[in-house]
Amino acid sequence: MEQRETIRLDKWLWYARFFKTRGLATKLVSAGHVRVNSAKVSKPATAIGAGDVLTFPQASRIRVVRLLACGTRRGPAPEAQALYEDLSPPPVRRDEVPPAPRYEGKGRPTKKDRRTSLLSRGDPLE
Repeated sequence: MEQRETIRLDKWLWYARFFKTRGLATKLVSAGHVRVNSAKVSKPATAIGAGDVLTFPQASRIRVVRLLACGTRRGPAPEAQALYEDLSPPPVRRDEVPPAPRYEGKGRPTKKDRRTSLLSRGDPLE
């Protein structure tokens, strides 16, 4: 039986440019925030290969990616993007989320409100 090519999980996350350093990728995996084929993983040395599906948080969104290749180096972005297929749902756009309700004269004033009120007061020494 032929063995499939595998690579360390933290190394692949770094190669694929999901994290700026390998140390950051290691911390995320060690904290138990990564799933490989829907099973929680907490060892950065977990072997992964083509066909595996990874689920992990990145910034404010959840990423779901399918490995297409293991990679041999941390190359430029186009080379890194060829290592995986993104299965993540599209991120929610800011303009689709309604703004928080604003009540006139109630609640904490914004910086613009404070600036406006300070300008309208005039000089206290005059």
